[in-house]
Amino acid sequence: MTGVTAATPPPGLPGSPGLPGSSGFPTVPDSADAVLDGLDPEQRAVATTLHGPVCVLAGAGTGKTRAITHRIAYGVRSGVFQPSTVLAVTFTHRAAGEMRGRLRGLGAGGVQARTFHSAALRQLQYFWPRAVGGEVPRLLDRKIKLISEAAGRCRISLNGHELRDVTGEIEWAKVTQTTPDDYPAAVVKAGKDAPRDPAQTSRIYATYEQLKQDRGAIDFEDVLLLTVGILQDRADIAETVRRQYQHFVVDEYQDVSPLQQRLLQLWLGDRESLCVVGDASQTIYSFTGATPDHLLNFRTLHPNATVVKLVRDYRSTPQVVQLANGLLDQAKGRAAESRLQLISQRPAGPEPEFSEHPDEPTEAAATARRIRQLMTPVEQGGEGVPASEIAVLYRANSQSESYEAAMAEAGVPYQLKGAERFFERPEIRQAGMALRGAARAGSGNDQALVGADGLAAEVGAVLATTGWTPEPPAGSGAARDRWESLAALVRLAEDFQRATPGATLVAFVAELDERANAQHAPTVEGVTLTSLHTAKGLEWDAVFLVGLTDGMLPITHAKTAEQIEEERRLLYVGVTRARLHLTLSWSLARAPGGRASRRPSRFLDGLRPGSGPAGARRKGGAGGVEGGGEGGRRRKPRGPVPCRVCGRTLTEATEMKLRRCVDCPSTMDEALYERLREWRLEQAKELGRPAYAVFTDVTLMAIAESVPGDRAQLSRISGVGAHKLAQFGDDVLALCAGQELPERDGEAAEEAADHPDGETSGK
Repeated sequence: MTGVTAATPPPGLPGSPGLPGSSGFPTVPDSADAVLDGLDPEQRAVATTLHGPVCVLAGAGTGKTRAITHRIAYGVRSGVFQPSTVLAVTFTHRAAGEMRGRLRGLGAGGVQARTFHSAALRQLQYFWPRAVGGEVPRLLDRKIKLISEAAGRCRISLNGHELRDVTGEIEWAKVTQTTPDDYPAAVVKAGKDAPRDPAQTSRIYATYEQLKQDRGAIDFEDVLLLTVGILQDRADIAETVRRQYQHFVVDEYQDVSPLQQRLLQLWLGDRESLCVVGDASQTIYSFTGATPDHLLNFRTLHPNATVVKLVRDYRSTPQVVQLANGLLDQAKGRAAESRLQLISQRPAGPEPEFSEHPDEPTEAAATARRIRQLMTPVEQGGEGVPASEIAVLYRANSQSESYEAAMAEAGVPYQLKGAERFFERPEIRQAGMALRGAARAGSGNDQALVGADGLAAEVGAVLATTGWTPEPPAGSGAARDRWESLAALVRLAEDFQRATPGATLVAFVAELDERANAQHAPTVEGVTLTSLHTAKGLEWDAVFLVGLTDGMLPITHAKTAEQIEEERRLLYVGVTRARLHLTLSWSLARAPGGRASRRPSRFLDGLRPGSGPAGARRKGGAGGVEGGGEGGRRRKPRGPVPCRVCGRTLTEATEMKLRRCVDCPSTMDEALYERLREWRLEQAKELGRPAYAVFTDVTLMAIAESVPGDRAQLSRISGVGAHKLAQFGDDVLALCAGQELPERDGEAAEEAADHPDGETSGK
């Protein structure tokens, strides 16, 4: 797609400047050809290619959802597709709801748009009596409690972090269709760095599966597995499904897991009426089993496929796009080879801002002040950006507390994304009941509606009976959150009234019901605070990417080259959420007065002002593990162990070994850590033992953070006991000093591996 020139943004495209896209009530096109109006040449190519396999490679902000929904609508309106025979699948209820809303607005409301899990669950519930008999097993809301019980039955003690690790491994095994017995071998085959002894995880996994069976329960992964099993074993049922669904569209195809791909193949059978859309550069969910391989291999599996690339970015300014492209220019690996060079279609905007701060509270306060400035009306010297069009994005949810406090202190309304769904909030449920009652009673019979002129006034009058007032309460907190939720309903009523003159309260209640079913929530006025992962698929006028330090992004536990690249892609997703204003910030210490040991994320090298090219990092370690004895003796910590970054008392084994909270940024020498891992792998191969029997990952991280200069310093690191110090100490110290490895005694090394010096098997 090189040579694409700037074009006028198609009318109605979300994110295009100067468009009224806030109402959510577009005019339904009056013909099939009218569905194509406003599409750019590449989007039109997607929409009009209705036969055969189609692969859409769509960069961030290029209108992929617009392209595929218009393709479905054009197919329906032109008579090529029957609405009931089309199944569009995506990965979140929000995305599926948005797709249903758009299709409804295009006159294709009968099309099914669902997540993989919801589509599979409907089929499982429908076919279970016929295929298996009896009641469908109970679906577990959360599996972690049962996994904890399974671990206890295996006499394996897990703390909170370890339990989450094991849960993640079991989920990965299931979506990759790996049985408990096959899990250890699958870990080796996949080159996966398992968080603990695979044999232990295998035992917990097997016990967990038995507990579910005993209690007649299934988990979310089982929904897919059981549906796949039924479709594989029952040709008659598979044929019934294929008669129902004949045309498939898969959004976010880079996030498909092997299990989801298998289900898709069973739905398709030997047909090729499939359209997939994705971007390998936005693959950020590999921990769930997602892989871009299916997208990258699509043309190999479907040689006759039509491939369309969308690179015209209608969302972001040239300045934001330039930064995003520069970020990917440094990427490596297979996904990077297929990266798309975005071309902004918007007018020039402000340059991205880079901001360094002495500590986290100062960074959060500066962010809140800048947001207040953006929100200030233009006539008062500000930018006039609505609070709902501003987001603060961070790597870990634990970072939100500082920003919640800073927003409250600055009087900035905010909302935490990823929390309770809008239509499930208590105040919205209460409002819905009140509106339904008023709609049934009618304006002549409900005292609250007397004197109300127009739909918006009627909605406001009804909500007043629940305690809502036109003026917001002072300050922030729960009362302000409740007010903002109800105010969103009033604004929605205003939009509905403008789009549908003469609209009644009965029609508005029906609209609310449809939106609730589609999870198509109205906009709440408040700055969004959320994680980078949760921000996927969203966009704002102004985005603040905060806490961008090595150890946080990339996060400490990203060790392999591919894991590091996924962290880079996560930052790319964050950058491409911004339409106009983009601020990237970091702090040198966690708390005021703390040691300024942090450094900006390596991903910003060559992009932020004053930084050298990517990879030009200083060598050597920073910081150190405190305490310890003299000589070769290893002294156990006495009393409470404080985090050496934030001072919090540590309670978990992993944190005590690192001498810091797992969420506190690391000062680890990444190059040294990789050398230590390579050395450990060679040792493990020679000894015929798993790598963790030499040193665990946590011990290697502690070594790479402290960079010991002699045996006394090395001995103070938890996990380096007398035996391992004697046999591996020279190697480790040589690696820390950047020297050649000394000659080793193979038999002595094997003896050392038989004495783990109190290390646990696992990270």
